[in-house]
Amino acid sequence: MSGHSIASSATSGGIPVVVECIPGSQSAGFMVGVATGSRDEHPGIFGLSHLLEHTVFRETETRDSYEMAKIMEGAGGELNAFTGREMTAFYGITIEETADVAMDMVGDIVAHPKINDEDTELEKKIVLQELSMIRNEPDSYIHDLFETTLWRGHPLSQDEGGDEKVVAGLTSGDLRAYYEEKYRIPNLAVYAAGSVDLDSTVAWAEETFDGMAGGSRNQRQPPQTPVQEYRFVKGDAEHYHIAMGFPAYGASHPDRMAVSMLSAVLGSGTSSRLFQNVREKKALVYSIYTTVSQCSDASSLAAYMSCTETNVVEAMETVASVLSGLLEKGLEDGELARAKRLVKGANVRSMESTEHRLYRLGINHALNGSAETLEQRLARIDAVTEEDVMRVAGDILRADRLNTVVLGKGSRDIKKYDSRNLAF
Repeated sequence: MSGHSIASSATSGGIPVVVECIPGSQSAGFMVGVATGSRDEHPGIFGLSHLLEHTVFRETETRDSYEMAKIMEGAGGELNAFTGREMTAFYGITIEETADVAMDMVGDIVAHPKINDEDTELEKKIVLQELSMIRNEPDSYIHDLFETTLWRGHPLSQDEGGDEKVVAGLTSGDLRAYYEEKYRIPNLAVYAAGSVDLDSTVAWAEETFDGMAGGSRNQRQPPQTPVQEYRFVKGDAEHYHIAMGFPAYGASHPDRMAVSMLSAVLGSGTSSRLFQNVREKKALVYSIYTTVSQCSDASSLAAYMSCTETNVVEAMETVASVLSGLLEKGLEDGELARAKRLVKGANVRSMESTEHRLYRLGINHALNGSAETLEQRLARIDAVTEEDVMRVAGDILRADRLNTVVLGKGSRDIKKYDSRNLAF
């Protein structure tokens, strides 16, 4: 992994350009990030960022979607996008010899989309199917329900997909107006990873995007610290899905890596505390894990699990007991070192992918304005101490901030469960 380097610059128009050169890479990836997402929408346009992200792939001023697909796949590549709470991004990845195709395709859909009536109506049908599909995939839907519950009353509670009724009523005029307002400097940033170099990426960005001036940054306010909440959501599946979690720190907080290590100790891998105590010793759940969902000014640390109805209450109370045990007794010998190696291993393996490097490059820069090499990230993992983990555990794992969501058919005992029983 040595020899990798991250370099940054800016176009003449002020667009940030961040490039990670990977020696020996045979692929090249290019991404344009737009600093707008679901947290920047008001109720009347909830879901517009996501619908716009879909619609720009339909047709540009010179190509339709089939032509774009033929060109991109003929170059050995992939053209894709994603919408988040704080960023919408468009990227193309090809083999090294056709990197110019990736740049051309990404530039075309970002700078020259048609956004007409026909394309908007067609894509609305697809997006509405996607939203329906998510509701019918409880292992994914529970994540949206938890974030909506945790950040209730704040724009961070708005999931990326949006509201079906609102999406159904959006027009091409709505999309065009939003595009003209948001898809402008200073909301644009350009990223590249793989067999790439800074100078040619800056030149491409200048030629393609510097004319997209005249925008303004979204004004965002951090959420207030949420209090304890228990929420039951009716679902059709026999299996229950549960989320239990807490608010944590923003992306620039110095303890954000310690939070990641706390999450790993609790629920990463089959040797983690929650997996061993809730699944292996008691067989209460089929799956259980923890994750940190990061935003620029806040984050969440949550445990997710699935089980049958008869095990829901005991599973939740066992999770609370595990949290209590960590707070009371601290870390076991070698526990943090094992968690560090697990996380480092996952980072090393994932960074063998140009696509993942490009994604991480864009997300890190969008969240806190910086980028780090794999070596720098591994060093930050190594620097976390047991004292760091226990300090953030005491700060984050608080019963008065515990938010719990249960998705399932529901008995009266589960619907009316007294979450004060989860005190620790």
